[in-house]
Amino acid sequence: MRAWVVRAGENGEREKAALEEGILIVGWLELGDLAGTAARDDIKAAVAAAYPDEGPYTVGNWSGQLFRFVHEMEPGDLVALPLKSLLVAVGRVSGGYEYRSGDADGIRHVRRVEWLAKDIDRQSIQSDLQDSMGSLLTVFELSRFGAAERVAALADGKPDPGRPDADEFAATLTEPTKLYEEVRRWSAAEPLTLSVRDFLAVWGVKRRHPAVIEQIQNDLDGRGLVTIPPFTEGSLETQITVVAGGAEPDEAGTSAVTRLTGTTSPSAVVQSAADAAGHMADDDSQARTVAYRVSNLDSAGRIPECVRVGDDLRTAMTLMVLRDYSQLPVLDAAGRLRGVVSWESIGRAHMADPAADLAAATVRAQEADRSDDLLDWIGTIQKSGYVLVRDHDHKVCGLITDSDLTVQFGTRVRPFVLVEEIEQRLRRVVDRCIPIDRVRVAVTPRRARRVNSATDLTFGEYGFVLKEADNWAALGWVIDQRHFLAALEECRNFRNDLMHFSPDPVTDDQLRPAQGLLELLRSMDPRS
Repeated sequence: MRAWVVRAGENGEREKAALEEGILIVGWLELGDLAGTAARDDIKAAVAAAYPDEGPYTVGNWSGQLFRFVHEMEPGDLVALPLKSLLVAVGRVSGGYEYRSGDADGIRHVRRVEWLAKDIDRQSIQSDLQDSMGSLLTVFELSRFGAAERVAALADGKPDPGRPDADEFAATLTEPTKLYEEVRRWSAAEPLTLSVRDFLAVWGVKRRHPAVIEQIQNDLDGRGLVTIPPFTEGSLETQITVVAGGAEPDEAGTSAVTRLTGTTSPSAVVQSAADAAGHMADDDSQARTVAYRVSNLDSAGRIPECVRVGDDLRTAMTLMVLRDYSQLPVLDAAGRLRGVVSWESIGRAHMADPAADLAAATVRAQEADRSDDLLDWIGTIQKSGYVLVRDHDHKVCGLITDSDLTVQFGTRVRPFVLVEEIEQRLRRVVDRCIPIDRVRVAVTPRRARRVNSATDLTFGEYGFVLKEADNWAALGWVIDQRHFLAALEECRNFRNDLMHFSPDPVTDDQLRPAQGLLELLRSMDPRS
């Protein structure tokens, strides 16, 4: 037995018919009969034909919901219907998919249901199950936290027994729930827009790596939310828009993503997000991994100073001297790149003609797309000294120089060097002060056989070794053991996080605890 939620319209417009007629209803009025579909691809083709203005993400999302409604739900499954009255109705699916071709009131795609209870107080449902029911999707399964058994208990008039592992439950979805509520409050003309940094903070994280991305993406999918562009792209300061990508079409037959372009005067951020939506894949192939993109560098998102076609060459030269630039992009009136002027190109133009103008000194530019893999461009940047960055409209949106690479990779290497020195100093002091037999006693018996010196210890095992009173005393350090071990554990967690690939740099605040531990080790053992 499975448990589902089938909402009755964004504003509850189908609630009365659903409860009075004993049916589950979904929208998508432009679609015809889906009874003849056998696979998700069949439904996807029908959705794409009925809603030709929608992008691949929306088509894929809607197709998934409709496939679940038509094919995956089975008689005997339980279904919950959250009502606008803050009550919840619970029923048991009693029939297969039906299409009512003659209904003009939005009641065409239906399934029969036997309502077991229509007046369950939402406050009697524990917060984690309430949150699971709060998705913006029309059709979705309640699959976590023992949901099916709990919905069955509610249908029998019993209280929600709570999730099976309630003792271990941490309210991880509290903040994402607030995000969901905010998305509902913002308008289609000005949807919720925030930086990647602030978006990650909703989940209490500061950097993107695979485990974090999987958790966040699962939460977004469960709520029918999508970020445009994907939150995996760009730097931490990149602005992303959060919309109800899975919500069914409105009365005009358009999705929330498409409505971004339908406002009278959308903001620049909204328009950019809407344009980017056209390049998104559907929910089966949307990018969910982290790569080191050109856009991950801050300078790739800062529009560089430039000159325009027709400007005087002296304008370019003056700006280059004042700003200490080696080159300047040359743009046309639409903001598209026409080339670049550099000291080398100016020199060559003047050698050929002392009266050369800007056009004569303009040469072809190195130009990367913001979604390109940065590693593919490192050689070009090192050779030419720069690469200009374009957006999906082929407009210049940034400039990366060799100095940007130096700073970026210097920032990324620094934490590894710091942690390596901490490990080296721990290794030397343990080898010098603590006999190897006492070191082996501090680790697990299985590991002890492999430990012949401190070099064989993992970072975490240093804490086990130095926690022992005799081993700590052997160091002869006049510092607080408890605080030192706490700092060592904090550094271990930092090191583990560092080992997960992420395109996001480590900030000075994140680095400070490890830096403090290193300074303490240097003070205690200056000979190392």
